[in-house]
Formats: sequence, structure tokens, C-alpha cells
Amino acid sequence: MRYLEKINKPNDIKNLSINELNLLSGELREFLIDTVSKTGGHLASNLGVIELTLALFYVFNFEKDRIVWDVGHQTYIHKILTGRKDKFYTLRKYEGISGFPKPTESSYDHFVTGHSSTSISAALGMARARDLKGEKHNVIAVIGDGALTGGMAFEALNDAGSSKTNLIVILNDNEMSISQNVGSLSCYLSKIRTAPAYINFRDEIEQMLKKIPAVGNNLYKSAEKFKDGLKHLVVQGMLFEELGFKYLGPIDGHNIEVLTDVLKRAQTIKGPVIIHTITKKGRGYCYAEENPEIFHGVDAFEIETGERIAKRKETYSKVFGEEIVREAEDNNKIIAITAAMPDGTGLTEFSEKFPERFYDVGIAEQHAATMAAGLAKEGFKPVFAVYSTFLQRAFDQVIHDICIQRLPVILSIDRAGIVGEDGETHQGVFDLSYLRLIPNLTILSPKDLVEFRYMLRWCFKQNNPIAIRYPRGGDLDIKFDKYDDINLGKWERLLIGNKVTILAVGKMVQHSMKAAVRLKGRGIDVELINCRFIKPLDKTMLDNLIERSDHIFTVEDNVLYGGFGSAINEYLISKNYKGKVVNIAFPDEFIPHGSVDILYKKYGLDPDGIYNTIIKNID
Repeated sequence: MRYLEKINKPNDIKNLSINELNLLSGELREFLIDTVSKTGGHLASNLGVIELTLALFYVFNFEKDRIVWDVGHQTYIHKILTGRKDKFYTLRKYEGISGFPKPTESSYDHFVTGHSSTSISAALGMARARDLKGEKHNVIAVIGDGALTGGMAFEALNDAGSSKTNLIVILNDNEMSISQNVGSLSCYLSKIRTAPAYINFRDEIEQMLKKIPAVGNNLYKSAEKFKDGLKHLVVQGMLFEELGFKYLGPIDGHNIEVLTDVLKRAQTIKGPVIIHTITKKGRGYCYAEENPEIFHGVDAFEIETGERIAKRKETYSKVFGEEIVREAEDNNKIIAITAAMPDGTGLTEFSEKFPERFYDVGIAEQHAATMAAGLAKEGFKPVFAVYSTFLQRAFDQVIHDICIQRLPVILSIDRAGIVGEDGETHQGVFDLSYLRLIPNLTILSPKDLVEFRYMLRWCFKQNNPIAIRYPRGGDLDIKFDKYDDINLGKWERLLIGNKVTILAVGKMVQHSMKAAVRLKGRGIDVELINCRFIKPLDKTMLDNLIERSDHIFTVEDNVLYGGFGSAINEYLISKNYKGKVVNIAFPDEFIPHGSVDILYKKYGLDPDGIYNTIIKNID
């Protein structure tokens, strides 16, 4: 009988020996590779934490202990060990298992995590709550070296280190976030990895002194100053101990026996502890080990070859990458900035061709936005390429550092709208709402890939803050006959009509076109407008529509409140419009995980849903 078949609840692994745990780790690798090859998902990161996760469950009791996984995409083994093994084939599917921790899915998922650098803050809050309630359980945060580059992690380390609160932080160091780690912290961790001599020598000195009869403990205490001097000599900085943490490591994150010994030791230490583990992303699957960036988040693939099953279409990220390279060849003021996402945002080619004008700042969106402002202030044209859901983290910087000063920073917002299987924490459905309220900011969105190229070329020529938002993936099977010149605040009329008007934004223009063709087929006099500028609105065209359109429908892949439809409502109210207005958008709720097609259909934003909403409201 395979060991995996015996694991149905968290404490089941406590009945296994260390050797059996090693055998179980092999079975889990096979299970993960087989499942994710069919469902897609975050493979490389999960292959890298199998032994670490087993050791955590072997030592701790998560019926009462708490664990917070940073980012959370590496929790697949955690989910398997906590009773979700039999449902794992539904991973990331609509109404199936989420790819991230989700307390509504399981009581063992103690905190929602989808963005990075939050785990230490959340765990410290839980530890302080435990102390206030007079409880005794352990609280553990697991954070990767990539997530540790985020400023919020340092804020939490600073507070936790001075708190004296019992807290265990596990630094899972695989030298990667999604792409290769960058910055001084990565260099610092490299020094620690290459200097294990101090760790071994320190333990030997401690054991030797404590064995001396009668005076051993006193000698050990008097040796503390010597030990402090030694650690500064052997491992430069010892940042974590200076912050107030007891540092244990670096240790082999794939050696279950060593891991369990260190975790048991950490439980006995008073105050905050940091355990530095070294792991390999993609461990056990050659293609993931060789290409961890590709297998960080992967679509369904062939196990034997590592090749994706579905052919990739031309994507918005790819077009963005091509256009910024083209522009940078003629303009040496163009700067590209990313927050640990050069591959995902399409900047790999730029980074290779113009390394002196490319900055990967790590997982630090706030810093990226303000650094872009500094570059713009000195005459450069910075482009910050960032996912919609991660730009939320730099909201204040966009207001305070970019827009107040009217600095010519381009916010290139990838993955706007729904992204599908990653779910609530990653859906980019708030950007229109949180950006539209900011003065001095121009916001635009292309109807398709062709217009996207024209828009980017227009953006590079402007001298004010710009946000250009575009979806994940590519286009529908639809072609447009016309592409008007891009002019500030001017929309594009795609179909002519007089009674019913559809005002659509971005990719929703494609969905609306399909709906409008059906409506025309029923003899409905419908007009379709490509509202390429969300801010400023085309008030001239709106004034014209007010005079002749009885029904106005707005369509956007953003939440209903505060978005494009709200902007139209505000203007029409100011003009005392007497016709009917219907806003088609995502409702006031977080959008779950599932395929993009299913989610569009569920929320009435597919062509059929738009068509049905219009028919219902004009009959």
C-alpha cells in the first residue's frame, strides 16, 4: 500500500518514520506532477517545498498551531495533507479547490494569501492574539526569499524582532521569486548560503562548553560576546539576529530529518526565531528544475516532454514587449521597470537588449512606482509594467508621487479584468475604480491587439501620467474593419444606430461586437462605441448620444462600483438624461477562481450575456 493512501488528515503523517516520510515525498512528487500536468498551476514552487511541508506537519499540530504561507501558491502539499487529496483533480477549476490558501475552503488554511510579503505581519498578529488570550500554540510564517524583498516583510521583521513574542519564521530560500531574485538582499542570502562554517562551529562550541562540569553554563554565557564577534566575522551582517531574531541555518530544506530536528529546537526558543532553509524550485522534475520560471505557473503540459498542450496565441504581454523594444531603439529615455515579473509582463527581450535601462526591483511595487517618478522628474520616460492586482499595492505612490506632480510615468497594467484560475486575490477587476478617481491621470484601454500597438505608440509620445490597461492572453476570433487615430479623450464609433447604444471598454468591445451583430440581426437599431478612453470621457460624443439614444448600456470587465459605468452615470445625471441606463459589470463581490470563459458567462459578460441583458431591458 502506498503511503499517500494512508494520509487523509493532518496528523496521519505522525505515524510514519523519517524513512517513510522520504518515501512519501517521492509519491507526492509523482502525484503533483501528474495532477498539475492536467489542471495547470504552480508546479515548480510546490515541488520545492515537499520535504519542508512534511516536516512542518510532522512536528507541529495544526489542529491548534497556526501557519501562514506567504503568497500561498506553494500550498498544494499542505492542501493534500489536510483532507483535500481526493478533490485535488479540481485544482483551480470553477467550484473546485483554490490554488491559494482559503479559510472558507478549509479550517487548516489559516489566512488568505495571494500577494507577497504579508505572512510575517499576519503571523505576528496571530501570535499577539494568542498571548492576549493566554494560549500556548505555535505560530509559523513561511516566506520565500523573493517575498522577503517586499518592504512590508521588513516592517514586520522590525516589529516582531523587538516584540519578544514567540514566533517562528521560516525563510524558504530557493534563490527565486518567479524570475531570478535581484538586489542586495539576494546577495546577502547568498553569503549566508556559502558560509555554513559559522553555524557548525557555533553549535560545537555551545555543546562543548555546556559539558564542562559546574561552570559550563557560566562559561557559555560569558562566551556570548565572543560568539557575537565570530558571527560578524564569518557571516557578514547577520541581519536577522540584529533585528532581534534567533537565527537557525542555513539548512538543507530537502532533508526531512534535519528539518524536523531544527523545527523541534525552534519550539523551545523564547522569542522570535528565523529558520533559513535552502530548497530547489522544481525539485524532482527535470524540466521544472531547468526552467523554474516557465514552470512557476504553467498550463496543462505533457509530462514526458514538458511541452504545453495548448498552443499559445499572440498575447497582449508579447505585443507590449515588442512595442517597448521598438520604441526604446529610437528613444534612449525609455526606461522599463518591473516588480519581479520580467517574463510575465513581456520585458525579457527589453532586459536583454537594454540592460542599462531595465530595472527589476523585486517584489516592491510601491518602490517601483516612486522610483519611476524619480526617473521621470529627471527627464526620462519610465514605463512600469505591473499586473492590475499588484498595482493596488502602490495606490498611494501613484497619487502622491506620480500624479500630483504630473510626471510622465506610463503604468502598463497587465492582467486587467479577470485572470481566471488564480481567483479572488489575482482578479484585476478594481483598477478602473481605484485609478479613475485620481486627478491628472489619463486612462485608456485597447479593443484588441492591433489597437494596443497604436495606443502604446501614442502613450510614448505623451508627457503626463498614463495608465493603459489590457487583459491576460489574446483576442477572440473577431476582426475590426476600422482603427481611428488615437486622440486624447476621443472614442470610436464602430456600428451606427440611433435607439440603443453600447458603450464598451477594452476587451469588452469584442464581446459587445458579437452581441451587437446578433441584435442587428433582430432588427434592433444598435450603435457600438469603442470607449478607448476611460478618462477623460468623450463628452462631445456623449452629448450627441443624449439627444438620440433611448437606451445606453455600459460594458466593462471591472467591478460595477466606481468604474467606467459610474463615470457615465455621473455625466448623464449632470446632463439630466431621460433615457434608460444599464451598467454591465462585475457585481460587488470577489470573483472566484475558474476558467475565464466560465466566469464571463456566470457574470453575464460573455457575448450571450450582454445580448440577453440588452434584450431584457429594451423589450
